[in-house]
Amino acid sequence: MRIDKFVAISAVAALGLGLAACGSDDKKGSSASDPLKVAASAVPHAQILKYIKDNLAAKEGLKLEIKEFSDYTQQNPALDEGAVDANFFQHKPYLAEYNKEKGKSLTPVVPVHLEPLALYSKNVKSLAELKDGATIAFPNDATNGGRALKLLADNGVIKLKDGATTTATEKDIADNPKKLKFKAIEAAQLPRALDDVDGAVINGNYALDAGLTPGKNGIAVEKADNNPYANVLVVKKGKDTDPRVQKLAKLLNSPEVKKYIADEYKGNVLAAF
Repeated sequence: MRIDKFVAISAVAALGLGLAACGSDDKKGSSASDPLKVAASAVPHAQILKYIKDNLAAKEGLKLEIKEFSDYTQQNPALDEGAVDANFFQHKPYLAEYNKEKGKSLTPVVPVHLEPLALYSKNVKSLAELKDGATIAFPNDATNGGRALKLLADNGVIKLKDGATTTATEKDIADNPKKLKFKAIEAAQLPRALDDVDGAVINGNYALDAGLTPGKNGIAVEKADNNPYANVLVVKKGKDTDPRVQKLAKLLNSPEVKKYIADEYKGNVLAAF
């Protein structure tokens, strides 16, 4: 056999073995001893995860790697692309809208907490003080935007059309007696927008991060009873049976975490289990 032909055959064989090895690794997947990588918003999600990592995870044999995201809209793509194993930042209506829009099947595992949405203002101290034509900023994503409008409707500031859902928009406003103007802004930027508008409906985590609390600073606060917006741990479809995910789910719904939420956030974040 010619030497060059032998070398070519050997190279092909080596390549085949290499591909087989890669295929074997893909099928094997993550080991139960590997760290569970979880994307999370800074407050309170990453804080809750850090409490678990520092105080509870070792007893369950769970290695936890927390990856903080300042832009929550990047967390589902990161999960879908496999950059992380799970994420913790969203409620079910937001997840359902993402899955529908992107054709994905990300799966909720357990509810953990509720962050009450609230209307804040630097100009007025009550809803009654809102002037005609005032500008209200609110989240620009579909579900949190609808949630913000529902908060205003529940407090009599506006009226929504019958049958308006969690994805309600300004087109679903049936009555606007104060002729309020609305400004849709990325949720993370809403605390900064307070200087430029008459009021802003801000997600709980971004409000807390900016030193605002619903009970102290909110002039209209979302009620917790029968609230569908509990934040959930989310994984890719079929990964909810991963032993590491099951361990984290158990810890997220533990009495220790419930006590931590109550002690740390004093009603501004509520356990949802």
